[in-house]
Amino acid sequence: MVQVLLLLKNEHGQLKMPRLIGATQATASGTQSAVITTFNSSGTLTTAPRTTSLQYVIVAGGGGGGGQMGGGGGAGGYRSSVPGESSGGGASAESTTPVSGASPYPVTVGAAGAASSGTGGGSGASPLTPGGAGSASTLGTPSPISTVGGAGGGANGGPGTGTGGSGGGTGRYGPEGGNATTARVGTANQGFPGGIMFPANWPTFPPNGDDNSASGGGGAGAVGGNNTPLPQSPQPNAISGPGGVGVASSITGSPVFRGGGGGGGGRIQGTTQVIMGDGGNGGGGDGGIWPSYPDATRRSTEGTANTGGGGGGGASNPVTSPGRTGGSGVVITKEPAVTFLEGTSSCWDLRKVFTEIKSGNWTS
Repeated sequence: MVQVLLLLKNEHGQLKMPRLIGATQATASGTQSAVITTFNSSGTLTTAPRTTSLQYVIVAGGGGGGGQMGGGGGAGGYRSSVPGESSGGGASAESTTPVSGASPYPVTVGAAGAASSGTGGGSGASPLTPGGAGSASTLGTPSPISTVGGAGGGANGGPGTGTGGSGGGTGRYGPEGGNATTARVGTANQGFPGGIMFPANWPTFPPNGDDNSASGGGGAGAVGGNNTPLPQSPQPNAISGPGGVGVASSITGSPVFRGGGGGGGGRIQGTTQVIMGDGGNGGGGDGGIWPSYPDATRRSTEGTANTGGGGGGGASNPVTSPGRTGGSGVVITKEPAVTFLEGTSSCWDLRKVFTEIKSGNWTS
């Protein structure tokens, strides 16, 4: 409560005893708690009545993995405005975005990129295609905030599908595929490039110029791994590149990684043994090996849903271990807690007011 005192002076300009003639009182006060909303699919965010700004983590859909010794899919673009955290591509957190209270804002959650199609090689086979790109995620605030879908991983002998939130890994490099050593870049401040095929010592090492491995898709937090040729003995002779790691955020409480790249796939052929590329921490799918070495149960895997992870690259057998789809995106918002004091009511002694006006002691 706020009390209102009337200070009066006599004819000599001296202050008289102050008089209490009224009081005002706040009618609403307290704290609006923080509000965290997670969108695993598209919808509408309606802000709380006293919200004026938002923190966010926005991740696009991850790219699909390439087929038949294909590169891993790139992670979906990653943007964050959580103080002290990071956006993708090594960028710092963005500024919070201003919004109006009790207002609707559209939210789009990006879909996962499709897996590579086709069987490749051999009579009557269908052509191989790279993994598909993921779709954008968007928060439709007064100034819409959007992320770019992850690029697809390259199929056997080819690069990934252009620029994405993070770049896709390159497919197997060998005599059938030709030169596939060009990295697919990520979008600035959202993700990193995919890996490339290690160019040194080809075609003299391994002897047949074909290491049957591929590279990993880029992650929101790191570049996808290149494939690594190793000596002919002892086995293995090559390692497919792992997916790049994602970025951690504590917007929902404990740290959670999102935006991992997919691992590269490969195969075993004759004396050539390959270790498949693991998916990047943050939902990236594992690359596949066929026949599997050293674990016959390991197959390519999809990117994890609602992480924007890239899909794993396929093995040489497109049936048992194909390129895999990426993970769908996610949009998370946090409305910070607000302490408020608003609205007043007043109570005045009108008789005192009238008396003071009549005596000439009240001035407006």
